[in-house]
Amino acid sequence: MPETIAVPPFTARIVERLSVGATSRRERVIHSLDGLENPVHPETLANTGAGLWRLLQEQVPDGLGSVDFLLGLDAGGILPTVALASAAQLPYKIAWKLHLPLDGAVRFSEPHAMRTDVFAYGITPGQRIVIVDDEITTGRTLADLTRRLREAGAVPLAAACLVEDTTRGARDLLTDLGLPLASLTTIEGTA
Repeated sequence: MPETIAVPPFTARIVERLSVGATSRRERVIHSLDGLENPVHPETLANTGAGLWRLLQEQVPDGLGSVDFLLGLDAGGILPTVALASAAQLPYKIAWKLHLPLDGAVRFSEPHAMRTDVFAYGITPGQRIVIVDDEITTGRTLADLTRRLREAGAVPLAAACLVEDTTRGARDLLTDLGLPLASLTTIEGTA
């Protein structure tokens, strides 16, 4: 008889960062997919992606229509992007903190990071994109990315994240930009 594996529910919490720089946040959200405290079972990754996909389908008011690809943010956004891509059967790209001589470059800012410049490549007018990250706090990174994608003629349809800090106004910022946000769980950070 095959072994039954119990998959724990998705969890997230805030921990204090040690040895942080002047521009970095003093806290870090850790969660079930980051593998920091416990090993991540592949079924957990699959269930998380499926849950995030269900939420996106339910919470995007005008529907997702035809999504060309998911755009994940390095480094924390890679796992949720892969999980969501697998569940939704959609292709994905990752935006990196690498300035490369590639076509369709869109440069945006992650203001609370040590290295603030992030680049998405191969962006062309009319592409319909869902943005994915692991956590959202202030929303400034996703807001800047949304603006830059629109300037390039792309169409950001929605944003999806694993964890939303509800104390810093990210949802309101994205709503003002007309970008729906689906978050798997919420947490109250230290505002």
